[in-house]
Amino acid sequence: MERARVGLAMVIAALVAVGGVAAATGRSERARASARTLVVAYRTPADLAAALRGTGSVVVLRLTALRAAEVRTTVPASTLRRLPGIRSVSTPAARGAAAEPALAPSASSPGTAWEWQYAGAHEDGVPDSVLRAASSVRIAVVDTGADLAAPDLAAKSPAAYDTRTGTGDVRDDNGHGTFVASIAAGSVTNGEGIAGFGGDAQLLVVKAGSADGTFTDVDEAAGILYAIDHGARIVNLSFGGPGTTSIERHAIQYAIDHGALVVAAAGNEYAQGNPVEYPAALLQPVGSDGAGGAGLTVGASTQAGVRARFSNTGSWISLTAPGTNVLGDVSSLSSSAAYPRATLPGSAAGLYGYASGTSFAAPQVAGAAALVWAANPSLTARQVAQILKQTASGDGRWTPELGFGVVDVAAAVAMAQSGQTGVLLSGNRVKAKLHLTWSGDTSRYTLTLTSAGSSRIVLSATADTSAWVTLKPGRAYAFTVSAIDQTGATAATSAPLTIAVPDRRQTAGK
Repeated sequence: MERARVGLAMVIAALVAVGGVAAATGRSERARASARTLVVAYRTPADLAAALRGTGSVVVLRLTALRAAEVRTTVPASTLRRLPGIRSVSTPAARGAAAEPALAPSASSPGTAWEWQYAGAHEDGVPDSVLRAASSVRIAVVDTGADLAAPDLAAKSPAAYDTRTGTGDVRDDNGHGTFVASIAAGSVTNGEGIAGFGGDAQLLVVKAGSADGTFTDVDEAAGILYAIDHGARIVNLSFGGPGTTSIERHAIQYAIDHGALVVAAAGNEYAQGNPVEYPAALLQPVGSDGAGGAGLTVGASTQAGVRARFSNTGSWISLTAPGTNVLGDVSSLSSSAAYPRATLPGSAAGLYGYASGTSFAAPQVAGAAALVWAANPSLTARQVAQILKQTASGDGRWTPELGFGVVDVAAAVAMAQSGQTGVLLSGNRVKAKLHLTWSGDTSRYTLTLTSAGSSRIVLSATADTSAWVTLKPGRAYAFTVSAIDQTGATAATSAPLTIAVPDRRQTAGK
């Protein structure tokens, strides 16, 4: 919207200034036609001003904390890069909503609650006291905005901001942001519509995407910065795209450095080559097999607890949450073709519907994180993430399809209340070698191997969080990792990771 207003202002200014002089008008039209949007990183604001002075360039959006700006300019990127004080120049990277609205729209099957995902993630087992305590935690949903008149959102009186217009007008013509926000933090006490996963958590709606559901890395960064600077402890990003940029990486790091937990959707492109998506892979790095990481990457599961067929897989998946035919609030401004309305028995107001996608799995985890923090406010963001993985349905075992399994909100809250975070161990076999990765709430670990009835310590009191182990054919192995506390005692031990290696002679003739 801001771009449109700037462009119009330039046109009006040109017409007034030239008084209809054809040559000048032609030049200005050619200049506008050749203008492009660039992301300019600079050392100081004065350096940026000097670089743009006299060029007719327009700063569309400033990312002050990152010392970067989105600029509409006719100056070639190669020219800007050579100017004093300019650190880098790039083009905005596209980000698309990680959703498949109405992938299979239908009413819940008989005997299943309309909002089946609530019980499916064991949200219904969370103590009422924890739901109330979540009011101290703020969840930011960076998305296409939200319909603040939707009953489940209106009851929260959310803070709202549009990064492009600098106003609180976050009307959601697309519908994606409304659906995501309702799942993350819709009211659980208004007696209307659905129940969000965050209990009484505060909601901050940050509009960064356009009406067609597209984003750029600059939009994303601006949304993250605003969210963090305005008290968000959890940031939900239900969008993604191929590759990453320095702007995106610095924005994610800004959130991490400020102690926030970032939750992102893994994407729905499994049938299109199963690509690695960003920003999700910045939170759970490729090759990590779910261990460690700075945030949570969330895939989608079905009512049966298996991977949704569209959900991406890989070593960068943290865990999953229900993502097929989940129920949420629908924006009154959204297309009924994109977000079909479903009649919700007992509901007196608002619009509701079903949609599928990792976009709608991620906010369940964001809401769950708020409850974990409500149960134990002393936890760090990494500890919250660790607990959510540790208590998921995989019982501490990781797979590239489900990560550590389907989120179990009640179990995560219970572990947070106990003050323990446990140890996670995962492994990826590459021919005759096994790559092990682990994480926990400590700085020292001991890796133990059990095979053929005997055990031996592979690494003792190490600060490492990964190791390669050579495997021999015809043997079965079991690995465990123990967290060592400051006294040298074992504080927690992972679930065993078992693997059997076939004998070459047995498989050669098959």
